[in-house]
Amino acid sequence: MSRVISTTVYLSDELSESAREKARSWYCEGGLEYDWYSDVYEDFILICNILGIRLHTRTVTTTGGRYHEKTCIWFSGFWSQGDGACFEGHYRYQPGAAQNIRQHAPQDEELHRIADELQAIQQRNVWQLQADIQHQGRYYHEYSMHITVERDSPTGQQATDDADGVLSDALRDLARWLYQQLEMQYDWLTSPETVDEALLAGGYTFTETGQRFG
Repeated sequence: MSRVISTTVYLSDELSESAREKARSWYCEGGLEYDWYSDVYEDFILICNILGIRLHTRTVTTTGGRYHEKTCIWFSGFWSQGDGACFEGHYRYQPGAAQNIRQHAPQDEELHRIADELQAIQQRNVWQLQADIQHQGRYYHEYSMHITVERDSPTGQQATDDADGVLSDALRDLARWLYQQLEMQYDWLTSPETVDEALLAGGYTFTETGQRFG
């Protein structure tokens, strides 16, 4: 026989601190938007274009059976030592990259350094270096990228001895930079202040102990 049971529910700001912490944990574990990282990705794609990296895309099937092009960027985190970010694409010299990256991100000294490294190694190789970047393995971090560096010289000149190392290091540093941006975004989205605002804005209700209800 069915029965009707009445339960009092509360908004997050009406809960005790211990119950509110439980409500926050619920939100952080499953309440974040699926594509919370999309703004970071969009900025990274633009930065790659400035630096001369054309990111690869792959075709994925949505739940509705439609096809969608997704940029080849991956990350895992943020709790294990092997966590990180990586990407796939093709790099070639982009004129004005060092100046343009400073216009795009005037305060980001790490991006400035990466752009300067790329420009310097290109200059030593007459602006002819290219690199193919492929993800390998099942982990996502800067060392899961296989980078092949070549010099596209019409006269067959070889790349300088340091070309492979310098260019590969710069691209891996860019992957590290991406991971740091993702981590900062996640830390901000899951901070108590931001989560409390999201819980109230969403009108989520909980039991007295902080259990999601309603």
